[in-house]
Amino acid sequence: MRWEDLDRECCSLARTLSVVGDRWTLMVLRECFLGMRRFEEFEARLGIARHVLADRLKKLTEAGVLTKRAYQERPRREEYRLTDKGLDLYPAILALVQWGDRHMAGEAGAPLLRVHKSCGHAMRGVMVCSECNEPIVARDVRVEPGPGAVEGALPAMVRAR
Repeated sequence: MRWEDLDRECCSLARTLSVVGDRWTLMVLRECFLGMRRFEEFEARLGIARHVLADRLKKLTEAGVLTKRAYQERPRREEYRLTDKGLDLYPAILALVQWGDRHMAGEAGAPLLRVHKSCGHAMRGVMVCSECNEPIVARDVRVEPGPGAVEGALPAMVRAR
């Protein structure tokens, strides 16, 4: 499997990684979820090279994760906003943040708290089954071929079932 071919793999994770699978893209997404929108803000906050940032923003825009909107006409200036497709990445970003809070934050604890606006409590995201609302852990999930499966492209563990 070659990096440049991930978008053609018969695997949703591989296809997702073809869009968001490098560190700078994930850091740009972090900033988007924290409210950043403008090129100069991303550049200053991340300390990222301009050409790298421009490349990541272009890729996210082409993939439909971000959209560009003008905020000034003369000179024309644009900002980047998360689309519905981009907002759908929040659970994945939150899961990575929570893993980092648990395993990488150190003695002091999490550097940022996520507060649920409705109830005002610091919270953590919990993945639950869409059918029964029970919390999901890896050991409780079985993987089976789905409607988009391609024969011969599935991992042996899935084919054997």
